[in-house]
Amino acid sequence: MERQTLKMTVFLAVVGAIVATLIVMNFMTGEKKIKEKIPPLYGVDDPQFLRSMGSLLGPAIVSGNSAQELKNGDEIFPAMLSAIRGAQQSITFETYIYWSGTIGKEFSDAFAERARAGIPVHVLLDWVGAGKIDKGFLDAMTHAGVQVERYHPLRWYNLGRLNNRTHRKLLVVDGRIGFTGGVGIADKWRGHAQSPDNWRDSHFRVEGPVVAQIQAAFMDNWLKTSGEVLHGDRYFPQLQPAGADSCQMFKSSPGEGSESVRLMYLLSIASARKNIRIANAYFVPDNLTVATLLAARKRGVTIDVILPGPQIDTEMTRNASRSRWGPLLEAGVRIYEYQPTMYHCKIMIVDDLWVSVGSTNFDSRSFRLNDEANLNIFNREFAQHQVITFHEDRVSSREVTLQMWKDRPLKERIMERLAGLFRSQL
Repeated sequence: MERQTLKMTVFLAVVGAIVATLIVMNFMTGEKKIKEKIPPLYGVDDPQFLRSMGSLLGPAIVSGNSAQELKNGDEIFPAMLSAIRGAQQSITFETYIYWSGTIGKEFSDAFAERARAGIPVHVLLDWVGAGKIDKGFLDAMTHAGVQVERYHPLRWYNLGRLNNRTHRKLLVVDGRIGFTGGVGIADKWRGHAQSPDNWRDSHFRVEGPVVAQIQAAFMDNWLKTSGEVLHGDRYFPQLQPAGADSCQMFKSSPGEGSESVRLMYLLSIASARKNIRIANAYFVPDNLTVATLLAARKRGVTIDVILPGPQIDTEMTRNASRSRWGPLLEAGVRIYEYQPTMYHCKIMIVDDLWVSVGSTNFDSRSFRLNDEANLNIFNREFAQHQVITFHEDRVSSREVTLQMWKDRPLKERIMERLAGLFRSQL
């Protein structure tokens, strides 16, 4: 009996050690974090800023692009579906959220129709984010010839990477038209933010040389997942100038430069000289990011932040976010909560000139654990249009003053303190 007890004890100890190791592997990236504040050596209008962004983040910032904002599902989904239905060479698509529902069926039908027409269609879905997809959608697509892959599914060889999800939202048609932003494929994004059941979000349609960079961002995870190299004129055609926007599409992941997206935000904030506008669904800045924002305020930079209000899909994230507001509000950062519906935008505008859009949330999960992809646009006219949209959203928001934050109930403070303990995973 004692020998059996000893064997069981050893067995449980081994299992416990394996489980503990897997937990650590999932919650830690193993990379050094940026620890020191980035000195504000130049502004975003200085040529050195673009050189630094292109060199530190990669790929290079390329000119000759046209980026068009699409607001909410009524504008976003028709534009994406029109491009898919008009595909003549190839379709590549990567997303986190893909759920059942009307819009999910429309996309699966469009992908399947093009595949039946002989167009190569490649769909990469995150295993967790697309967990609610109708199996019928998957069967219809694969039966039609669509190549569907799942990112980091539950397999023994993926146990150490289950916490690493692809959060990228990428669509490239014929290697010439690209889409990226914050939208997932679900009915929550339909409509025009007219009710709590219709989320507010922005997506962007892009043409020009930067589309090759968007395609390369997709190819990164497609190769990792399928082992297949997609290349040639179907995917990377010669691209002509399409507009006046200078753009850069960069990606990040825990396996290769997970700090790059965090570096982009920190360097952009450090280079601000006039104003910073942040619109984000999940705003849980780490200590260094808070310090960088406070340093910008000391330089006289005005900072406005729009976040979700009473309509939010994760209360824990809201609590963790509010636990970080004190020093920011004391320094004069203006924080607004969007009132009509869930606010899912992910946009940063610096000095009315530099804009970053894409999948990245302003939190540690996006900065260190997820695979993300952001499109950076350097163009004053484009930035001014984004400022107008930002102001429109601010009109539908309620400002949270320092006094309001101090006067919040004790219960809220306790919940915020508890949620803040887990902010590295939010």
